[in-house]
Amino acid sequence: MQSAKANPVFRALADPTRRAIFEELTRQGEQTVHALTRRAGVSQPAVSKHLAVLKRARLVRHRRDGRETHYRAQPDALAPMVDWLNAYGAFWRERFNDLEAVLERME
Repeated sequence: MQSAKANPVFRALADPTRRAIFEELTRQGEQTVHALTRRAGVSQPAVSKHLAVLKRARLVRHRRDGRETHYRAQPDALAPMVDWLNAYGAFWRERFNDLEAVLERME
């Protein structure tokens, strides 16, 4: 169940350009598509497509101001991914503790 909520976030951030855009918005705050395009190293239509994927995953929000669209990161949207990673962290810690106990008994 946790993985179903995390899937759109993982899919959105799987692409290095989308990760870079999300990181840029997280570090620098709200920016226009034009500003993001200058830094992204890809065309404006490509940046817009990447932003659409990030919006569907709820990782960014936008607002219109005249002819400009401004985007900002929504770091809280990472929560399902963080929850999934924490669950697997606990799973593997438990498994390693079990392995350690078995190895100690074998000595």
